[in-house]
Amino acid sequence: MKKPRFGAVIDIIPWWLVAITALGTWFLVSTLGAADYRVILRAVGRGLGVTLSVSLVAYAVSLVLGLVLGLLRSSRLRVGREAATFYIELVRGLPMLVILYYIAFVGAPALAQALNWLLTPLRGIGLVGLIEARSFDFVTRAVLALTLGYAAFIAEIFRAGIESVDRGQVEAAEALGMSHLQVMRRIVLPQAIKNVLPALGNEFVAIVKDSSLVSALGVQDITQLGKVYAASTFKFFETYNAVAFFYLILTLSLSLLVRALEKRLKRGKS
Repeated sequence: MKKPRFGAVIDIIPWWLVAITALGTWFLVSTLGAADYRVILRAVGRGLGVTLSVSLVAYAVSLVLGLVLGLLRSSRLRVGREAATFYIELVRGLPMLVILYYIAFVGAPALAQALNWLLTPLRGIGLVGLIEARSFDFVTRAVLALTLGYAAFIAEIFRAGIESVDRGQVEAAEALGMSHLQVMRRIVLPQAIKNVLPALGNEFVAIVKDSSLVSALGVQDITQLGKVYAASTFKFFETYNAVAFFYLILTLSLSLLVRALEKRLKRGKS
């Protein structure tokens, strides 16, 4: 078997990954040798669980909501198609931070009022109490905001996946007597989801990064704890190095998983 030439090996090495790995190694070596960095990593690292939980919950719910919106956007029912398009275009036109503030300070009080109105009969007989806006903590509001924001982007991914399925397969299934629901469930969705898996993975990477915005509400994630620590010690350089390190570890690991998934799917198609 012919061995690859040295030049060919050099060409396939991902030098960007090598450079980032070297940078991360240098940071770890510097950290292990500096007491300040060890303290900072422990202080900031307490927010890692919050960052991951907010990202995972928001992503899981936005997948479900995005799939529903994507199906409505691709449906034959005009009312559903127009409603989904209205929501998607409206939300995609807003910055995520604005959505976060809107849900936290406008949406939560409005939701509390709506629930109180719906539960008025039950409250009258003493089964439930008055629901106030403060009943929803800021972690819940942050998760809701990220969910509603990313559902619009994920809906477009699902719509693209649905439209990527060959129309001839749909027509053949309908000719065999399948209902529209059966065609979507057995023919279209399995192929569509497989086609958009890498894009959905990239959205998870994006939501992990945007989870840092929840620090604007005081949620104790990595960014917020870093902000508090830096403000109290004035060690801004060291603290934000640690914050960046945590996010890079998370996002690079996820990006590599997405790349591996893309390669596996390509091999499966070939």
